[in-house]
Amino acid sequence: MEFHIMTLFPEMMTGILNESITGRAQKAGLITVRAWNIRDYAQNTSRHVDDYIYGGGPGMLMQCEPIDLCYQAILADLESRGVPAKPRVIYLSPKGETFRQTKAEAFAAEPDRPMILLCGHYEGIDERVLTLLSAEELSLGDFVLTGGELGAAVLVDAVSRLLPGVLGDDTSAIYESFHEDLLECPQYTRPEVYKDLRVPEILLSGNHAKIDAWRLEQAERITEERRPDLYQKYREAHPPVPEKKKRKKRHTESEG
Repeated sequence: MEFHIMTLFPEMMTGILNESITGRAQKAGLITVRAWNIRDYAQNTSRHVDDYIYGGGPGMLMQCEPIDLCYQAILADLESRGVPAKPRVIYLSPKGETFRQTKAEAFAAEPDRPMILLCGHYEGIDERVLTLLSAEELSLGDFVLTGGELGAAVLVDAVSRLLPGVLGDDTSAIYESFHEDLLECPQYTRPEVYKDLRVPEILLSGNHAKIDAWRLEQAERITEERRPDLYQKYREAHPPVPEKKKRKKRHTESEG
């Protein structure tokens, strides 16, 4: 899957995404990440990409032309390599729809479709650019960052890890937070005892059916406590089995 990031700080993007899992995924050819410097497309001797805001107001706004020219250069690059799919354009913005795991899964389901991520700075960008690029706006949450680069890195990481082969064990991305609207259960590794804190005995039992049941119970408890909004969605999709039916099922199994 290809990620093209339009930014004023390309070294910032490569510094993050060339490391760890996304770095290994690039070396393995599973993903491609390229940072494009918007300033390279400024049509002035000082290479400035911002100007004062029409109507007044504090700060500066990124201009249309350098962003549009950068975008056209990416399209030309894709066309020259025969990439058939129309790229998806994302603008990282606090005004956008909140980026969630379901969105990452939807993006990962189209690995042949390139993603172009636009990182704003200053007071944002000229609104006309979003129209020209048919950009979708996404936000990490209800807070404001100094630029879109960190948001772009988060999006690339979240989508990449869902692609086959990126995590090594493809089941790793299944049993984690937000799968089926549940937060992840507690997990433990060696040693069995650390500073008088023990690993729960059930996890040492070797009884995988009981371990799975314990993990589900813990995930439900944590989600209900910490994210009641998610827990409500989960319960709507997975209503609890009435106690009478549970007892009847156990009785039938014992008879068999």
